[in-house]
Amino acid sequence: MKGEPLVIRRRGEDGSKVITIRIREDLLNSIDDLAQKSNYSRNELICTILRHGIENVIIE
Repeated sequence: MKGEPLVIRRRGEDGSKVITIRIREDLLNSIDDLAQKSNYSRNELICTILRHGIENVIIE
């Protein structure tokens, strides 16, 4: 692939944004335990759980 440019995108340009949240320590410990057991990063796991919650929430 000689001659093809290497494209490096800046962080956040993949549609992701860095945010800060406040979370209870016991909940964070549970997330970290799940991340370790599932071999997902903390970020991947949180995004997966949030996506599932958003797609399955019912507001009455």
